[in-house]
Amino acid sequence: MDNTSDDKLVIAISSRALFNLDDSHEVYEREGLEAYSAYQVAREEEPLEPGEAFPLVQKMLRLNAMLGDEARVEVVLLSRNSADTGLRVFNSIQHYELPISRAAFCGGESPWRYIRAFGCQLFLSNEAEDVRYALDCGVAAATLVSSRGGLSDSGQLRFAFDGDAVLFSDEAERVFKTEGLEAFTASEQAAARTPLSGGPFKPFLAALHRLQQSFPASEAPIRTALVTARSAPAHERVIRTLRAWNIRIDESIFLGGLNKTEFLRAYQADVFFDDQQTHCASAGPHVATGHVPHGVANTPASVDPAAT
Repeated sequence: MDNTSDDKLVIAISSRALFNLDDSHEVYEREGLEAYSAYQVAREEEPLEPGEAFPLVQKMLRLNAMLGDEARVEVVLLSRNSADTGLRVFNSIQHYELPISRAAFCGGESPWRYIRAFGCQLFLSNEAEDVRYALDCGVAAATLVSSRGGLSDSGQLRFAFDGDAVLFSDEAERVFKTEGLEAFTASEQAAARTPLSGGPFKPFLAALHRLQQSFPASEAPIRTALVTARSAPAHERVIRTLRAWNIRIDESIFLGGLNKTEFLRAYQADVFFDDQQTHCASAGPHVATGHVPHGVANTPASVDPAAT
């Protein structure tokens, strides 16, 4: 039965993102698949410790209680485990009473090919290769790179997004990379009334916006923020782009090259998505962080720009 709809938010997550599988992964790396399988089967009644994305998933699934009878947030497990070795993962899901019922156990193969079949708008994983495949399929995806994750003090679920190459295309960032900051600023001023093309996270932001509209603006349990290194006068094109998309974003922070970490902490972000490795490395120890390996900053010859 197909229960997906435009009003439903479906998130795919890998087993290593949901639970801490470091010990068993080390067994696999050191001793091979057979030893790994034996290790997991022998411990299948021992619940796994929560992983980097566990607090975020827990908070997202709680939204259904606020939405009444209609469950509009779903989490799907996508795993490279076989069903046999994955039994420990499902037992752990039951232990923590997470309402996750759909899964694909791919027996060593990459699970990215099932993302669209499940109707997912977001994929979170520790496997960078799987994330890149998901992005190539047009699904928002990020590699979890944080060393810490936890519920913010806020009762809301708070998402923070970089702009260029995440919410927006990397067209402006390419100008910066090839021609420098002055040309970037002039180009953005000239194109201020021309909306930017959508980036890989535009559909996910739109899905969050639809959920937000189920609540009065002052009571929405989801809050979104744009945290960008852009500054005035490059701000106008961003504002007009979101207006053209008819998507609300609750906070827009234009940093002009300042470090993003303290602002993310002040915002109390539950998760932050950025295409720049340096920004992710800085934020990761403080906020659950997903690297989006998309755009010019992630091509082999690129260096990390500070302006976008």
